Amino acid sequence: MRIGLYPGTFDPVTLGHIDIIRRACSLVDRLVIGIAINRDKGPLFSLDERVAMVEELAGPVGRASGVEIVAHPFENLLIHCAEDVDAHVIIRGLRAVSDFEYEFQMVGMNRAMNDTVETVFLMADAHHQAIASRLVKEIARLGGDVRPFVPPAIAAALAGKFGTPLRTQTPIAV
Repeated sequence: MRIGLYPGTFDPVTLGHIDIIRRACSLVDRLVIGIAINRDKGPLFSLDERVAMVEELAGPVGRASGVEIVAHPFENLLIHCAEDVDAHVIIRGLRAVSDFEYEFQMVGMNRAMNDTVETVFLMADAHHQAIASRLVKEIARLGGDVRPFVPPAIAAALAGKFGTPLRTQTPIAV
């Protein structure tokens, strides 16, 4: 059985994450979505909320692909998480060159600790390359429309966290 690990903070899950999950399903039989606890980032959503979001949104993607998807919180090294879940491959999404520089260093360190776990990079779809959870949270906090970037349930959760209404996009006057 080919087991893949797609790690991240998922604070919150974006359409870019869902795109990578969908594409990763074609590479593995079981996809573990590693939800980093990462207290240093000060996540907006609690660990339980992020796990629930991943399960709600990724489950149907996996079922449609015939792939078992499991949410797995972790707070240890990424390579140790991969070993814990018997992953053969770590799946990472890339948006820009800056992502690659960081990920390139991470792969080197992970390979030094365990050279049997491969890392596969999936480029974000062009429609999702600009989406970053950090920016989505900022847009939501300032009352902007996040619906182009996140599933409807996440847009509602963000509106609830910030106490802002779900906005529609304002047409640009030409």
